[in-house]
Amino acid sequence: MRDSLKERVRAKLVRQLEEDGIRDQEQDDPREISVGADLDALDSVAEDHPLVEELAARYLVF
Repeated sequence: MRDSLKERVRAKLVRQLEEDGIRDQEQDDPREISVGADLDALDSVAEDHPLVEELAARYLVF
């Protein structure tokens, strides 16, 4: 059985954060903040919420 779109988007966001690696704790990284906020938002909505498709399009998840 294939993963749901929400699961694929979540995996992509987590992978993005992991691939960015260790960052300088003294500097705020806008990309990390944005991806983290999107991950939090994704985790707070249901599978059929429009945000799932919006994030899939934003992060090119097919």
